[in-house]
Amino acid sequence: MRMKGVLALTAMVATWTAAAGGAELAVSFLVDVESSAQDGRVIVVLSTDGETEPRFQVRPGYRAVQLFGIDVVGLKPGESAVIDAGVFGYPVASLGDVPAGEYWVQAVLHKYETFHRADGHTVKLPMDRGEGQHWNRAPGNLYSTPVQVTLDPSSDEVVTLELDRVIPPIEPPADTEYVKHIRIQSKLLSDFWGRPMYLGAHVLLPHGFDEHPEARFPLMVFHGHFPADFGGFRTEPPDEDLECEDSERFQVECYNRIQQQEAYDFYRQWISDDFPRFLVIEVQHANPYYDDSYAVNSANLGPYGDAINHELIPEIEKRFRGIGEGWARFTYGGSTGGWEALAVQVLYPDFFNGCFAACPDPIDFRAYTLIDIYEDSNAYYDEGPFARTERPGHRDSLGRVNATVSDFNLLELVLGSKGRSGDQFDIWEAVYSPVGDDGYPRRLWDKHSGEIDPEVAEYWRENYDLRHIMERDWATLGPKLEGKLHIYCGDMDNYYLNNAVYLTEKFLESTVDPYYAGVVDYGDRAEHCWNGDHENGNHISRLRYNTMYLPLILERIGQSAPEGADLTSWRY
Repeated sequence: MRMKGVLALTAMVATWTAAAGGAELAVSFLVDVESSAQDGRVIVVLSTDGETEPRFQVRPGYRAVQLFGIDVVGLKPGESAVIDAGVFGYPVASLGDVPAGEYWVQAVLHKYETFHRADGHTVKLPMDRGEGQHWNRAPGNLYSTPVQVTLDPSSDEVVTLELDRVIPPIEPPADTEYVKHIRIQSKLLSDFWGRPMYLGAHVLLPHGFDEHPEARFPLMVFHGHFPADFGGFRTEPPDEDLECEDSERFQVECYNRIQQQEAYDFYRQWISDDFPRFLVIEVQHANPYYDDSYAVNSANLGPYGDAINHELIPEIEKRFRGIGEGWARFTYGGSTGGWEALAVQVLYPDFFNGCFAACPDPIDFRAYTLIDIYEDSNAYYDEGPFARTERPGHRDSLGRVNATVSDFNLLELVLGSKGRSGDQFDIWEAVYSPVGDDGYPRRLWDKHSGEIDPEVAEYWRENYDLRHIMERDWATLGPKLEGKLHIYCGDMDNYYLNNAVYLTEKFLESTVDPYYAGVVDYGDRAEHCWNGDHENGNHISRLRYNTMYLPLILERIGQSAPEGADLTSWRY
């Protein structure tokens, strides 16, 4: 799960109608920054804060900056994309209703490319360019120098914004003694997308890898969001001259130094004499919809599950001497990675020998955050005969609600039409939904009104509702999952993800022939993303995924490895 920082409630727009007229924002680019016509999304940001660029201030909530977005096709140098009162915005829906005043204004052109997919659809989407699907820092995107303007939306003035800058490329990380990087072209994904498509991974090698060429190693797949490099591993002590940065989320001072210290402590554990010698990988599977694929096959994204498990992982095990058998593979992760860890264990039950799913994205769609997609008719409201209440989307550890489901969705609607925002609810639709007639994901609900489509909900149930799939198929799945499932969640998860865990636990505890024989555990008053550590707060435990589950993994290997399995070469 990756949602923008949230702060407070904003008003929801159930329907959208607006008359044109009044002030306009005209955005164009010059031939000296881009010579060819462009497809994409022009996003204009208005802010009262001139300390940082407006493109980096985007968030939902009462501190939200004002945003407008419009699709462009074949926009040529010198031509203008015009934002007027008829263009939908967030949090104020129309430019005509923005209060008159002084604003810092900036525009970005988020570039789209054309894909001719194997399913016969042609779509325009933003291919990731090394940044993890962030429109405001994607290399090659055009953006304007922030300018301060006096805006009166009731006037007929035209504010002209020139896209005069280009976001530079991102240098790929270099190999080190312990961390290697692999990138392969996937035949499965290339066939689906109609162009070369790639998968990658950051590979953490065990200490002594080169000195023990006879050793073959178990593989740990650490699922999560797009990693720029292998995270949380540092061979040097914290920088002495590091300027402290406090964590607003955790209310912890100098958190960046804590992170560096934890990363260095992990390195010292990694090279210690008694530490297990494992391969650990973080997969890079950014795609045209999001910073990762959710590691499953999808009608809209393509066969990422098969590509990762049958193309990428075997290649990693071949290059880096993995054991290459199901008993010696484990998967773990938190949030998006927690859902992925459970999903690949359930959908590829023989390929992995255990999953550790922390604070997973909704694993039972009867609690899709606070929405029951099968019974509720509207995602944004709880409705009665005479009144309705907006459905919360985010809370703190005391239960104080600071954003609604509609806040997230209306912001996404401005950032990208047809599910192209690169954000959380849109990627869930891209992964879980069938393909629409236009080639883009079918909406689970109308983005303006929140009205749920029951046909799409039923498709989600049968293909991606992990609790439902386990319950439906337990007669065949149960024997393959026995002892493999470990799920952890804070009972005050900011996105209410614990509700789906409660429902899943109820089913798992009811299982017989076999009993699931796993673990479901909760952190008291713990927020997103609690991962099973009862001794430390989230700010520490989230930095220890690669060590906290190892005792359980070693225990599982000892209990389940087949006769004759290699239990010694990697225990030097």
